[in-house]
Amino acid sequence: MSNDHTQVQDFFTARAADWDSRFPDDGPAYQAAVDELRLRPGSRVLDAGCGTGRALPALRGAVGTSGVVLGADLTPAMLRAAREAGRDRAGQLLLADVARLPLLTESLDAVFGAGLIAHLPHPAENLRELRRVVRPGGLLALFHPIGRAALAARQGRRITPDDLRAEDNLGPLLAGSGWHMTSYVDEDARFLALAVREG
Repeated sequence: MSNDHTQVQDFFTARAADWDSRFPDDGPAYQAAVDELRLRPGSRVLDAGCGTGRALPALRGAVGTSGVVLGADLTPAMLRAAREAGRDRAGQLLLADVARLPLLTESLDAVFGAGLIAHLPHPAENLRELRRVVRPGGLLALFHPIGRAALAARQGRRITPDDLRAEDNLGPLLAGSGWHMTSYVDEDARFLALAVREG
């Protein structure tokens, strides 16, 4: 994906209207990933790069009515699709760039990022911004509803050694951005890396 935000927006704008219908069976994978965050009622969580908001209902279920659920995305068409699907009832939608979040420092307990890492223009810097808004000891989940090999096959490509989601690349990237990776799963059915904010 290009570093140019306009190209990222164009890519997702063209796909927003039928995004959910293209991937209709992802709900259980999203729920399972959110469950692994072990959020508590009253927790404050951000879905970074929320797209059509598929994680928002699961996040709301985890934090309950006393919690805060935010969904931030760079593409207005994706947020529009989230509203049309009624997912704005599960969380507040923000038109925002995850590279410069309009959130207070250490104001969240967790960040959930589905398919996010591949679209970050400056991964180390962007992960530091996510760290900024999470309290010490807070969590980060980098998720995809299918694993790296299955995704590459779907896209007609091969996994390359420089893939940011490879465990040997992601661990040091997270560490250099103030996160400590605590678990890593890359199976056909899902990709999930969990990290805790250090300091």
